[in-house]
Amino acid sequence: MGEVEEVEKKNPLNLKWTLWYLKPNKGGDWESNLVPVTSVGTVEDFWALYNHIELPSNLIQGSDYSVFKDDIKPMWEDKANRNGGRWLMTFEKGARGATKLDNAWLEVLLCLIGEAFDDESDQVCGAVVNVRRVMTKISVWTANYDDKAANKKIGKIIKQRTGYSDPIYYERHVDTAERGSKNIAPWDSLE
Repeated sequence: MGEVEEVEKKNPLNLKWTLWYLKPNKGGDWESNLVPVTSVGTVEDFWALYNHIELPSNLIQGSDYSVFKDDIKPMWEDKANRNGGRWLMTFEKGARGATKLDNAWLEVLLCLIGEAFDDESDQVCGAVVNVRRVMTKISVWTANYDDKAANKKIGKIIKQRTGYSDPIYYERHVDTAERGSKNIAPWDSLE
């Protein structure tokens, strides 16, 4: 009986997180192609999920994984994201880029569920990996673009924890949505 009790004990996370998958489908609109896969609220459930999904480097072109706090959708229009932005890392295609991508994605996920951003963890909404033809991107989304100190601290932690050697950039969601390109201010990059 003691063995059964041990198996049933799980280690809860402070927050519940939802994995979303964007399937590449030229028919239909973007939102209808975005599917919530499952939510996790324990360490064990996170690892069970992580060990049973494809690594980002194995996803087909046009796919996205998004992991967001349970009550936040991975879209600019969500009220939690509307005034925020994202830290952005890019990865080249090929074996070397795939290893860096997969390692960085795992580290970003561990930062999310482990609340590695200290007092700024409440600013973090989630993370996205976009698999595209030329390159793949990982972004960490924050709630408030104007909280520059919190965003800078989050960016430094991302860079340090992932070991990402290139500069990372921060961009406002509103600029990305309106122009489809970066609007990077001088404070918005970390070497």
